[in-house]
Amino acid sequence: MNFVALTIFPRMFDAFWGYGIIKRAIEKNKITASAVDIRDFAEGRHRVTDDRPYGGGSGMVMKPEPLAAAIRHGRNMVKNPRTVLLTPQGRAFNQKMAAAFLQDEGLVLVCGRYEGIDERVCYEFIDDEVSIGDYILTGGELAAMVVIEAVTRLIPGALGGEDSAEKDSFSDDLLEHAHYTRPKEFECNEVPEVLLSGNHGEIEKWRTESSLIRTFLKRKDLLQNRHFDQREMDILKRWRREIERIIEAQDLSGAGPLSGGE
Repeated sequence: MNFVALTIFPRMFDAFWGYGIIKRAIEKNKITASAVDIRDFAEGRHRVTDDRPYGGGSGMVMKPEPLAAAIRHGRNMVKNPRTVLLTPQGRAFNQKMAAAFLQDEGLVLVCGRYEGIDERVCYEFIDDEVSIGDYILTGGELAAMVVIEAVTRLIPGALGGEDSAEKDSFSDDLLEHAHYTRPKEFECNEVPEVLLSGNHGEIEKWRTESSLIRTFLKRKDLLQNRHFDQREMDILKRWRREIERIIEAQDLSGAGPLSGGE
């Protein structure tokens, strides 16, 4: 996978390329990554990349000429690339989109600045518009880094464990199970005994249930349209039986309905 970030601040990416997963992926030749300075394609001594918007209004807009030239240059650096504009108006980025981007041979990531880019560039040069959330950043550089890391994590061999990415949160519409490490006891809280048992079958069952519990408590929306496997269905059915017993016990004790409204 090849990544090219188009930006007026290319040095922002220097540290990003030099640490952690991204550094290892570059060293293993799993990815190539570079930042192209859009100012290199601007004319004049001051290499201006922005101008006042037609029709008035606050702020500045990125000029089409240098941006279009930078995009053409970036596309020439990558075989069969997808050109992505990072913008709050784009599609919401998620794990499924990261996996879809992995099908491309490369990504040219356009980091917008100011009030945005000239709309004519969007018409002619942009394949996709992506947002990493419903909030505003000063520029698209941080968003581009998020996309690059999320996609890189899915490349086989980019992580330490071959199945690490497959077990990440959101990889199958479930949050990841709880994790524990040494010491065995921390401030009167102990590691679940099953994790110390050495019984890998029971550990896997515990992790599945932990994942379901965490997803239900924190992001139950992920469960609405999910297809559950048999092990997960067995856990959910057991929960239902236990909840029904609790409700029946309440009814027998005369506690009344559990609607909360009466």
